[in-house]
Amino acid sequence: MTDRFIVVIDEGTTSTRAMLYAPDGTVVATKGQELDQIYPQPGWVEHDATQIWERTLACTRAVIEHAGGADRIAAIGITNQRETVVAWDRATGQPICNAIVWQDRRTAPLCQALKDAGHETEVQRRTGLLLDPYFSGTKMRWIMDNVPAARELGDRLAFGTIESWLVWKLTGGLHVSDASNASRTMLLPLAARGWDEGLASLIGVPMAALAEVIDTHGRFGETASELFGSPIPICGLVGDQQSATIGQGCLAPGQTKATFGTGAFILASTGGDVPSSANRLLATVLWQSGGERHYALEGSVFVAGSAIKWLRDGLGLITSAGESEQLARSVPDNGGVVFVPALAGLGAPHWKADATGIITGLTLGSTRAHIARAALEAMACQCHDLAEAFRADGAGWNSICIDGGMSANDWMAQDLADILDVAVERPADVETTALGAAMLAGVGVGLYADLAAAQAMRPATTRFTPAMAAERRAERLAGWRAALGTVLSR
Repeated sequence: MTDRFIVVIDEGTTSTRAMLYAPDGTVVATKGQELDQIYPQPGWVEHDATQIWERTLACTRAVIEHAGGADRIAAIGITNQRETVVAWDRATGQPICNAIVWQDRRTAPLCQALKDAGHETEVQRRTGLLLDPYFSGTKMRWIMDNVPAARELGDRLAFGTIESWLVWKLTGGLHVSDASNASRTMLLPLAARGWDEGLASLIGVPMAALAEVIDTHGRFGETASELFGSPIPICGLVGDQQSATIGQGCLAPGQTKATFGTGAFILASTGGDVPSSANRLLATVLWQSGGERHYALEGSVFVAGSAIKWLRDGLGLITSAGESEQLARSVPDNGGVVFVPALAGLGAPHWKADATGIITGLTLGSTRAHIARAALEAMACQCHDLAEAFRADGAGWNSICIDGGMSANDWMAQDLADILDVAVERPADVETTALGAAMLAGVGVGLYADLAAAQAMRPATTRFTPAMAAERRAERLAGWRAALGTVLSR
């Protein structure tokens, strides 16, 4: 089997792609297509689930053909945008409405009503999640209330997150959801094997419409023969942020990954005990094998790479993202300039949705280089706020692995190490989301004994070690806290 390949379907928010991996982790081929973004009204974000399926199928067929046919494929792994909900008819396999995307905010009134009724503490205690439109459960309730076919179908109605939808289409009717994705719905208690009737009733989701909760890796089913010429086993399913954590090798408690894209998602492995947060972090399933779960705490920064994009497209201060690193290096310090990039509110641990950004400390001596440097410095400062919250919850970071497009910035990577005072590791290939799914599929099909052995697929890494004096670190953080305090007090 070692001469065969693993196909990973990486179904993201703006595009879907298929990647062909050799068992040693080498990427042999990639095929991707963009997805249409549908905005019916402000705050609403939708996808065409049929388009997702058709474009995913086309990409998958392309890389399988590159490999020499289905017989050359050992297994398929799937990783996906989390929390996005598809509703379909079990009899026809057709969606009954557009998919509601994780970014969609239409269920904010329902979430607020549940908060006002005093349910958030219990929901967080059981599921690790906050009452927020981000998560899948209230999206399902909205469909029940607003799409007539949802109630008319009765037991023919099926709900699923994206991996569930793709498995249904690939297999011709297998309705499953892996534990990592299921843990993002507000319907799965972290300590329970399956869905909870009480939570489903509270939110208003019919249990009969939900998928069977399964492991993140194993032999789940096979693709329908007509799709690729012969059946291929599906052996890995995982949400995208959990997949990146696995792809980074953050398996043991204290190991942490941060993905820097539009925003930043930080997950810290916490082991086999169900975590809880007193600091507004999220608890989630990292992976599940043989019914046994490994968990993580998660914190989200709303603005990371989008701050650099704003400097480029909104203010015209830079011409490319790469220029921000050049400018940061061109000045010895920030010149007293501090940027709090609350351009889309503040995420964890502050959770201030109406916060707005500020740039403080401007003088006649301030230049665009100081502002660009302050924008990059904000990445480390935001992460430091999260590090303190993680530490207070008993999940302190002993190292951090970074990925995502923004992590290619060497200056920012070193600044993270300096401000966090921990070693930062960056893989040669910063797109580790698909790699995690490849590892899971490799274990599931038997190429590797376990996830620890599958780390042989990881690429070489560059290590950044702390080099900042403690006094300088304290000075930087004091400036950040003063500016942040202004934002939080408004």
